[in-house]
Amino acid sequence: MPDPHGLTGIGSLITNDPNLGDGPLGIMRDAAILIDGDRIAWVGPAGELDSSVPVVDLESRAVIPGFVDSHAHLVFAGDRSAEFAARMTGESYAAGGIRTTVMATRAASDDALRVRTRDLADELARSGVTTFETKSGYGLTVEDEARSLRIAREFTDETTFLGAHVVPEGIDADSYVELVCGAMLEACADNARWIDVFCDRGAFDVDQARQILSAGMARGLLPRIHANQLQHGGGVQLAVELDAASADHCTHLDDADIEALAGSKTVATLLPGAEFSTRAAYPAARRLLDAGATVALATDCNPGSSYTTSMPLMVALAVREMRMSPDEALWSATAGGARALRRTDVGVITSGARADLVSLDAPDHVHLAYRPGVDLIDRVWVSGHLRPTRKQR
Repeated sequence: MPDPHGLTGIGSLITNDPNLGDGPLGIMRDAAILIDGDRIAWVGPAGELDSSVPVVDLESRAVIPGFVDSHAHLVFAGDRSAEFAARMTGESYAAGGIRTTVMATRAASDDALRVRTRDLADELARSGVTTFETKSGYGLTVEDEARSLRIAREFTDETTFLGAHVVPEGIDADSYVELVCGAMLEACADNARWIDVFCDRGAFDVDQARQILSAGMARGLLPRIHANQLQHGGGVQLAVELDAASADHCTHLDDADIEALAGSKTVATLLPGAEFSTRAAYPAARRLLDAGATVALATDCNPGSSYTTSMPLMVALAVREMRMSPDEALWSATAGGARALRRTDVGVITSGARADLVSLDAPDHVHLAYRPGVDLIDRVWVSGHLRPTRKQR
């Protein structure tokens, strides 16, 4: 399809711009979109679209912004299905299981890691994800963390240095923190936008996390943090203290944590795939939203605790298990994810935004939660280019 071109026949259009349509989602009916190159050039009533522009008729399908997955771990090797099976028979999840993946990742070739990352990135795209973040964290040596980020950078600009995932075997915690803040950070910084720490039981404490994040910030990286997944701790408060873009997991929160998030720019990124896969209690999304905190949803795609690339599943879990409305869940999976990445050009369908769009085999977005497990992704546009989906292959 030549540029510019239009999309018409839209059943309902979610813009995430209240100035364009109804409610927080900015819902429009009988709307059209004009795409020019990699950008949205215009959004408005279908009758006002330039009649000389070639169009794609979506035959009453809903159109939503592309999903923004702001938390994923795609660069790894190996398989932890046996660990999953053990959990399903009663064993509890612990951060130490990460070391299993570390051994496999260190042993894998660059090409093997690249193929795995590409496969998962393609899965994300076919599931409607048009922007995603991914982390290092399964190498835990200077060389392996650096190569993980080099590979990650081939697939996304939203790359995160997570050398502080767990303390690897053969080194004490203080020495490892020194390594992360020194030689490892120096080797990784050029291929990372973000720095992250797993601040929780079995990983790093608040003082260690502050030291690591501060070192990354001094090197020009932006902070985000794994916080309060396994137990209550100081991770959320540290995120707010450092103006981190997001505090991720947020499974165990007290009133002070919720108040701090609500009064800050730090996004509470909720990862219901992890709770689904570990049979843990889900985060208190309703309390966060009612307090006025900004919430994002992400897949947490990783081999140990959330091996899924499905943002539609996250939406359905958020609605069913975390008492979010379908509108709130969709906003959190699109605009919320963009906020967690401090992006304004994605997660919305407005003039000037990147042309990242998803059409659904449904008349409106509610079907994402109403029909869980059903592949409703019809077409996906990334930067104005139509990507193949399962239905088009």
